[in-house]
Amino acid sequence: MARKTRQVGLRQPRSGDDEFCFQLHRAALGEYVEAVWGWDEPTQRAYHEEHFDAARTQIITVDGHDAGALVVDDTGADVVLGRIELEPHHQGRGIGGHVVQALTAEAASRGQDVVLEVLDVNTRAKAFYERLGFRETGRPRPHKIAMRYTAP
Repeated sequence: MARKTRQVGLRQPRSGDDEFCFQLHRAALGEYVEAVWGWDEPTQRAYHEEHFDAARTQIITVDGHDAGALVVDDTGADVVLGRIELEPHHQGRGIGGHVVQALTAEAASRGQDVVLEVLDVNTRAKAFYERLGFRETGRPRPHKIAMRYTAP
């Protein structure tokens, strides 16, 4: 059976997308947050409200429907992949790989590396980034693994 080609895109956030991003975070990473710190709804909501940055956030769309979020800071020497999250039913379908590969290609065209941090309990995400060419560079904080992509 042929795999259906999906149209993956990025769009700028609109009104209400901050709530979409909070709910997405809970669905995509809640189990990992729970494993490390425990999921406390008021604390997580306050953290989200304080740190949500629409200027660095793009909404990932699949076939025209909101499916995830990408947070990137490309104002420094390296491109910082702050977060990529997909709704669980969109995970494992090549969508995240497509988005991250486009990001690393764009960064490489400007002579920049891409850096990120991943929770050490999220072994699936670490393996995902390693498949895309990221390498572990250290453990800067408790529960965090730093990774870097340098174009070949």
